[in-house]
Amino acid sequence: MKKARAIYTSAFCALFLIEVCIALFVHDNFLRPYMGDALVTILLCCLCRIVVPDGTPALPLYVFVFAALVEAAQYVDVVKLLGLEGNAVISTIVGRTFSWADLICYAAGCLAFWSAETAVCAVLRKKTMQS
Repeated sequence: MKKARAIYTSAFCALFLIEVCIALFVHDNFLRPYMGDALVTILLCCLCRIVVPDGTPALPLYVFVFAALVEAAQYVDVVKLLGLEGNAVISTIVGRTFSWADLICYAAGCLAFWSAETAVCAVLRKKTMQS
């Protein structure tokens, strides 16, 4: 379990640094809006796995639902409804612009995490059985 937490912690830190670099230095029409959104769901999955490394196989689905709820909050502009549009931190974290493409990116990120985790677990199981 400690090894799994270390792997997820390393992945989280690497992804966090990548996300920060994208936010600060990338101003394009693909990497920042699409890859950034896909990576953020992988980042959230890794964060959750640090706390709960196993026993929650539907975690990517839960992360997707959470991301979709945040996107729904953007649709109704919850930041404005709460009177927090002047708060740059809240506006950045929650976001202010709804996009169907964001939902697709969130799904792609969760699917990528699930696929990678499933593949790694299969290899580890096979390795354990051979020992």
